Amino acid sequence: MRDGAVPNADRDDKPNLPEVPPPRSPVTLDRLFERLAGAKTPEEAKGIANLIQRRWARSGSDTADLLMTRAQDALKARELPLAIELLDRVVTLEPDWAEGWNQRANALFLAGDPIRSLLDIAETLKREPRHYGAMMGLGTILRQQGDDKRAMVAYRRALAIYPQLDAVKDAVESLKLEVDGRDA
Repeated sequence: MRDGAVPNADRDDKPNLPEVPPPRSPVTLDRLFERLAGAKTPEEAKGIANLIQRRWARSGSDTADLLMTRAQDALKARELPLAIELLDRVVTLEPDWAEGWNQRANALFLAGDPIRSLLDIAETLKREPRHYGAMMGLGTILRQQGDDKRAMVAYRRALAIYPQLDAVKDAVESLKLEVDGRDA
């Protein structure tokens, strides 16, 4: 063998390597939502919803993700002003991240500020129109404000996306006679 020659090389200078299958692409959010809508059992739906929520939980920014973790810890500890302050930073840092807006909407609702919560729900849905959690929150606030008809619309939108969601099924069932009865 002469100096500089590569042993076992093909004539076109490609090394003889075993063929490796291409990596599997991750399931897209669109596909997960299709699976969620078609889930046959609440358990199957919950597993798919967890995958969706894990995707929603990633902003793409380590800083925003850390702030979100701290905000969620503050929410669990019922330290609402701190949670809101941290979430203010999250939406400033990552304004296109739907989950930042959604979590701040939750914190504002818990802090007794349904109007600002509604504004953040609108921002959430602008960025992720399939956010069934935001739709549930919208329905809850509208129902508390006595707007049962619009609450029913929000709940039904959430059910169209996540048909196995028991909390929304229960809300729709409790409003059905009242709202549908008025329209009859």
